[in-house]
Parts: sequence; C-alpha cells; structure tokens
Amino acid sequence: MPASAQREVPKIGSICPLGYVDLFNGRCSTLGLMTYTLRPTDGEACPDGWMNVGGGYCRQR
Repeated sequence: MPASAQREVPKIGSICPLGYVDLFNGRCSTLGLMTYTLRPTDGEACPDGWMNVGGGYCRQR
C-alpha cells in the first residue's frame, strides 16, 4: 500500500497515533508542526522500516 506524508489522518481507533492530536471530528492532526508518513496497520505487524505508533498506524522510520 503506498503511503505519503500526512499532517492529518482519519482516526481509526479510540486514540490517535503518536505525534497527533484528536480533532474530535474523526480526524487526527499534527497541527501543522510535523509531517509524518503513515499507513494503516490493517491488523498486521508493521513492515521493515516502519514502526507502530498506535492508533492503528505505522510510521516510516
């Protein structure tokens, strides 16, 4: 699955990924401070070169 740098992502679970804040509208945002490359975990382990940041997402290292 391709991934791109994202400042805002959909909220998948009950928490946002590390580095993101809950916007209380079903979205999580870095508030423009950082841009991370995220991809959903889809219930699987993160692939090599990615780390689990919670909230159902992996972040590229």
